[in-house]
Amino acid sequence: MFKLLVSLVFTLSVSATFATTFNLADDSTRIVGHNLIVYSHEEDTLLDIARQFDIGYEEIVTANKHLDPWLPGDNQRVLVPNRFILPDAPHKGIVINLAEMRLYYYPKKEKGKRQQVITHPIGVGREGWTTPLGKAKIIQKKKDPTWTPPASILAEHLEKGDPLPKVVPAGPDNPLGAYAMRLSMPGYLLHGTNRPFGVGMRVSHGCIRLFPEDIEHLFGLVDVNTTVEIVYQPYKAALDNGTLYIEAHAIQDDMDERKGNNMTPMVSAILKAQDKILSDDDWPAAETLVREHNGVVRSIEELSNDVVEEVWFVHTGLTTEVKHKLLAVTDSLKLQDSFWPLQDGADTEMLLGPFDSQIESEQLVVKINELTGLSAWAALLTSDSL
Repeated sequence: MFKLLVSLVFTLSVSATFATTFNLADDSTRIVGHNLIVYSHEEDTLLDIARQFDIGYEEIVTANKHLDPWLPGDNQRVLVPNRFILPDAPHKGIVINLAEMRLYYYPKKEKGKRQQVITHPIGVGREGWTTPLGKAKIIQKKKDPTWTPPASILAEHLEKGDPLPKVVPAGPDNPLGAYAMRLSMPGYLLHGTNRPFGVGMRVSHGCIRLFPEDIEHLFGLVDVNTTVEIVYQPYKAALDNGTLYIEAHAIQDDMDERKGNNMTPMVSAILKAQDKILSDDDWPAAETLVREHNGVVRSIEELSNDVVEEVWFVHTGLTTEVKHKLLAVTDSLKLQDSFWPLQDGADTEMLLGPFDSQIESEQLVVKINELTGLSAWAALLTSDSL
């Protein structure tokens, strides 16, 4: 327990930074965030939990293949895959990895401060309407956009007996949501959505969808002429403090002609991260990760061990609004000495605790909900958090 606590730094300061912002240690940093285990409530779906942690549909579902996405059940162990290997691309502008359906934005570095990265899940083009790879720029920003469907989409909807108007006005029925940013790739946008359940899935006609709260956040930060690079990197590897971490996503058949569990791309990613291949003892673990392609970032050393020790906390998700509400009721909850931001975690992310048992942490979960209406979960840190 001592090892865990010394890795956390106590603070009660309120940051205005959005909770999916990570500070990079230096220009070579490739790994941010941490994995977390929370225990579900009877009323939860996996999507409810995912939204609170800014995780997309496929990310939460493939990380928890043993659970029913819609009825996981009470007190079920849910892995929240909130550790990321940054794509192999310059830390500049917006980088989108179609394989993991996730966007990374690198704001301009402020003098005397560390480089930051902001990451959000995205929905991308479905098979037959694949989002194109390549480099582009943001050429226009529009609040409350109207949508003029192209002829191909008009015809598709007409064939289904669901005709669209030639121009869809701004409002709750607009598929673009409340904010849109046009790319220099003709016909493609970064935008919100009126159907947030599609974030983290291949469901669009090629445009890139974000949760309403995420596109609003980015819209306020991203300038016109910001660069955008769209890549396809299903296998990634990186070193952190001398430890190798790897990540494998499902192959998208329309993007990748490889069949089966071909290890060549993972070998290439590992050799780019370090100047040696894996030992014979480590290969089975890597092969298992590629075969499962669950998108979870794991270290070679810890693939067989999720939890370091049974030290319980409470986690309330990744938004600044949550933190503000909790700080407003610290006296009622007697939490003055219980706020523990994670080392190298997202800005404003906090754990409450530690507690000696799940029962104690669940008692605080109930109190938080009664006083604030917020969702919270009993949580365990994984080995990747340290």
